[in-house]
Amino acid sequence: MFSENFSKKLRNNVGINGLISILIGLLILFWPGRTAQVGTVLIGISFILIGVSYLVSIFALMNENPWSRFGHLLLGTVYLVAGIFSLINLAAATATLFIIIGILVGFTWITEGFVSFGFVPYSPSKPWTILSGLLSVVAGFMLLLTPLWGAMALWTLLGVVVLILGIFKLIRYFTW
Repeated sequence: MFSENFSKKLRNNVGINGLISILIGLLILFWPGRTAQVGTVLIGISFILIGVSYLVSIFALMNENPWSRFGHLLLGTVYLVAGIFSLINLAAATATLFIIIGILVGFTWITEGFVSFGFVPYSPSKPWTILSGLLSVVAGFMLLLTPLWGAMALWTLLGVVVLILGIFKLIRYFTW
């Protein structure tokens, strides 16, 4: 199977992963707003770095098509401004991020529901396929009607799932 050294490293990775998962799950469950804001800060910093890299790349494109340079200028500016604004008003940026995620997940679930309807003629269990499609469409529309609340519920669910996975990983670590 595996060498003892490799097996020990795998076991340690599972244990560390379990501890980190438990920590993240607890942070999401007990400090959901602050934890989400940390994520928003990381996204804001990423946007600033991406924007700066686009703006710096303009100087490397001196001999390129002016439209290419203009595109890099435009993208760099948009990323930079979005990153700065997300750090200036962290609460608003976090709420906006949650709303965007809620809307995207809502559209995804609606699409998934309609795709299920398309498979009904080919499904061996038509009632379950129809029920699955209906639930996806209804859940998607509910999420579109209340994207912030829906995203907050998904955030809480994520915290629960990550916490449970972390506990199971620690159990696996100690029973290895």
